[in-house]
Parts: sequence; C-alpha cells; structure tokens
Amino acid sequence: MHAIEVIGLRKTYPGGVEAVRGIDFHVEPGEVFGLLGPNGAGKSTTIGMLTTTIRPTAGVARLAGLDVARQPLAARRISSVVFQDPVVDRALTGRRNLDLHARLWGVDPAAAKARIEELTEALGLTGLVDRPVSTFSGGERRRLEIARALVSQPRVLFLDEPTVGLDPRVRAELLDVIAGLRARSEMTILLTTHYLDEAERLCDRVAIIHAGQIVALDTPRALLDGLGREIVELRVDDDPTAALAALRARRVAGDDAFAVGSTLTVPLRDHGAAEALALIGELGIGHAISTRRPTLDDVYLRLTGDRLAAAA
Repeated sequence: MHAIEVIGLRKTYPGGVEAVRGIDFHVEPGEVFGLLGPNGAGKSTTIGMLTTTIRPTAGVARLAGLDVARQPLAARRISSVVFQDPVVDRALTGRRNLDLHARLWGVDPAAAKARIEELTEALGLTGLVDRPVSTFSGGERRRLEIARALVSQPRVLFLDEPTVGLDPRVRAELLDVIAGLRARSEMTILLTTHYLDEAERLCDRVAIIHAGQIVALDTPRALLDGLGREIVELRVDDDPTAALAALRARRVAGDDAFAVGSTLTVPLRDHGAAEALALIGELGIGHAISTRRPTLDDVYLRLTGDRLAAAA
C-alpha cells in the first residue's frame, strides 16, 4: 500500500482560479518525497488537500489507503503537518506546547512524557524546552514545531516550506535535523520547497510542479542526468532560435538545448567542453560563455521557461 496516493487531484477556487490541475503521484512508506516549485505553483494547496484543510474539487487522495475527503478524521490520525506559518503558542513554554499537543491527540500521558523527552533531545531542544516560546529564535521555533508534529508518532509527516524565512546558518542546521529524522525512522515525509539544495539533499524523488501541474517526476540524480554531466551557457546578440539551429547543424547542440531570452543552454553530449567551446568560437556565436554542471534550476528552466529561483 502506498503511504500517499494522489490520482487526478484538482482544486479550483472561486472565480475559476485553478491552483492544482489534475496531478498524479504516489509516495512509498519511508520515502522522502519533494514537491519542488515556486510560490504559486500549487504546492501548499496540494499539502492542504492532503492534510484535509482544503477540500479537493476533483480527484482522489489517500494516506495509507484512507481517502482524505471521505475519511478525514482517520487520515488526520496517521499524519501530521508543519505549516509555513508558526502555530505554537508563544506565551507558553516549549514543553507546555508539546504536552498540550499530546493531550489533544489522546497520547497516553506516560508515553507522551517519554516521547517529549526523546524528541527534545533528538531535535536539540533540551536546554530550551522550559523557556517561553517567545524567547526562541526562528530556527528554534521551527525545531519545536517539528517536535510538536512528531509527538503523535505520525506515519506520514508533511513539511510545507520548513526553512522559508530562515537565515542560511539556521536553515543548514534545520536541514541536518530533517536529514536526521529520516535516518532514525521509517516515517514517510512529503516536503515542499523552492530551494534546490533541499530537494537534492533530502529527497528520494522529486516532483517538479508548475502552474498546478507536475511537469517532471524522478530522482534528483535522474533529473540532472537528463541534462548530461556538463552544460554550456552563452548569451547571443541576434536571433537565439537561429543560433540554436546553427549549433544543432554542427552537432554541438541536441534537441535538449534550449533558449530563454538571449541565453542559450546547451547540454554536452557528443563533445567535451573544450571541443564544444572551440566549435562555438568558430561559428562566432555568443559571448559570456561558461561551462558548469547542470542543476535542478536548469531542469526547471528547460521544462517551464522560467528560472526557479526567479519564479520563487
């Protein structure tokens, strides 16, 4: 049985705004699955439908076989979510927040106490948990929210943009925490992000979502391998379509090369970088030429025509 199963899922808001436009994917037990895309792509709406806070317009979504629309309470019992916006009570201590959440979920008091001690140690909150949350930093508060979500021992954990708004150092620390979670349990994690390094580091598979549709789904490595080991990027002053045609005629570029504005991106297949640069020089095409390894941003750019970082 899939931990998460999504079939033809759609959400249309009043006024005809199609936030999610018929997506399909599944997530296996114990897998870390990423939804990668910019703000407005449909990631949070998808999370909302899977966590029963948004009702789907059409399609089916199941958690461990439980239909989220028809069996919402049962689906909630086996899952938990860390939302983009803070939900912990800042006036209470961290421990009190965790204890209240355990009571709301009906966790046995003795089991809850042991679980809270385990989580505070695992997430580096031992020295903080008895302080008011109002004294926590942003990264400390996010770690508390993850601990809160784990008190009920969910089979499926949803992390909706867990590092958004954090400074680079705190973000790196939180990524270590999330990586540690997957190493310590068989819990299934669905993560939404527009950060490329998060997707590459944490996820077994990634679905790239654009304008409410999934445009690619594979392992991060396979998505990158689709563009080869190296790419050439160059800017042209004249017609980029004509420049691409010339490069293809000399077999420097293949069908996977693409142009966005005046920038050409050419995955190298049949030539090494030095040979490709020499051929480009002979043709007199382009300037500000560089070679580099492909990134998930290049995958997104080829599929959608937008840079992921800019779109986010």
